[in-house]
Amino acid sequence: MPKVVYVGGAGQEHAVDATAGESVMAAAVKSGVPGIIGECGGNASCATCHVWVRDEFLHLLGEPGDEEEDLLEMAVSERRDGSRLGCQISVSPELDGLTVDVPPQQP
Repeated sequence: MPKVVYVGGAGQEHAVDATAGESVMAAAVKSGVPGIIGECGGNASCATCHVWVRDEFLHLLGEPGDEEEDLLEMAVSERRDGSRLGCQISVSPELDGLTVDVPPQQP
């Protein structure tokens, strides 16, 4: 089972066992990770699952699509190079250990 590590603003880590094929957002919501709201249920329409993917994992994800880019532009938290919507990242065995930072504010 791949692990995803969510790091909050104060440095607290929440390691979650995710199911392959599950989104980073769904794994967080299911496990009660603070700061990941997923208000739209993973339909890429709210940006309440905005995360900052750590640099060492970016090459494994590919580029965000146009719809994701538009939503990231509207996110309340600072946009960074590693900004992604958790609902658009599908967990896989290759992403075991994926570490994302949770912005201090979600919309």
